[in-house]
Amino acid sequence: MNTQTDSSRREQDYPNWAAAETGEFETDPRAVRFASNFPIRPIPSEGQVDTKPICSSPTTGFNALWKAIEPETRTRGNDVHLPISAAYAERLCDAYPAVDRELVLVTIILHDTGWAHVDESRIISEGFGGDWRKATIRFEHEREGCRVAERVLPGLGYSQEFIDRVCEIIDGHDTRPVAFSLEDALVRDADRLWRFDRAGIALSASWFDMDMATYTDRLQREIIPELITAAAVSMAREDLRRQRDLLRTEVIR
Repeated sequence: MNTQTDSSRREQDYPNWAAAETGEFETDPRAVRFASNFPIRPIPSEGQVDTKPICSSPTTGFNALWKAIEPETRTRGNDVHLPISAAYAERLCDAYPAVDRELVLVTIILHDTGWAHVDESRIISEGFGGDWRKATIRFEHEREGCRVAERVLPGLGYSQEFIDRVCEIIDGHDTRPVAFSLEDALVRDADRLWRFDRAGIALSASWFDMDMATYTDRLQREIIPELITAAAVSMAREDLRRQRDLLRTEVIR
């Protein structure tokens, strides 16, 4: 069997993920200010960058918030996605110590809770097929995620100003192609970094109906270039190297 030919043919069955487009948001004052404050991309880190396997440093704390969203963790693999993304977010906060750490961590915990409040039958068919970046259901899950934040955070003692900042990041974390702040950037990067862990690869590849070799190739080619911070790029590259070795994707393709 000519595995290279088979692999190439298989890759042709998957159209490239549509590139993120800045569009109207490029001139938004928040995006302009962020780009001006951080002109070098990916943004260099100021603190330590931990590239060890993410399972070596799970998150701690925020127990009341985790309990408050327990129903929302039962949809679309959120009980895997959210804790792993939060662990990456903690590492990114260590690499960028000037950020509002609590804002980043609260937001990453909440960012995909909206999936529990949309039509579950449409999540895979619309949210992970075709031009998934522009799928209506992705806008819907962002709005629903903001509603979750507005419901659970006041009872945990958070101010309306803080909740508004959380919702500004949630509302656009998938569909708005530019970040408005460093906190926004870290949430976006953490949301992508989970895909590079072996659990994230296995789950995400199944959603996109891809084999491991094809999916990891896509991570290399299309997701790493989207990462905003240098710390995230380092973590992604090291994770991807480990997972490709573990999954033997150089052979099983």
